[in-house]
Amino acid sequence: MVLMGALCLVSFGTGLLFFMLGAWPVMGFMGLDVALVYVAFRLNFRALRLYETVDLTQDALTVTRIAPSGRSQSWSFNPYWVRLNLEPRLGRSSELSIASHGKRVVIASFLTDEEREDFASALSSALSSARSPNAA
Repeated sequence: MVLMGALCLVSFGTGLLFFMLGAWPVMGFMGLDVALVYVAFRLNFRALRLYETVDLTQDALTVTRIAPSGRSQSWSFNPYWVRLNLEPRLGRSSELSIASHGKRVVIASFLTDEEREDFASALSSALSSARSPNAA
């Protein structure tokens, strides 16, 4: 809100200056800049609504992804056969995937590399615990 307010103030001030100098069409372009920044912020905030849940039970590892639109996708894996793969990629962020029996799902793509590594470690530990015979 503060950034948009400051941007509006600077844009309006600059547009007013050009208007007073006789270059009145510049005023519209200054408003267009503010509108484009506002739309970019709205799209970014909408993308923040994406989230995933990972549920691990003795019988299934279920990944559910909820898109910003509210659409839900779900994948289910057998925890005994699932492979967790954290692949570092040169010049890009790492990729965490779950694979089993020909199905592969990339998860946690919105996390930072460090957060993704922590999550992969925690999920790997949880999978190891679920696979152990004493887990029941």
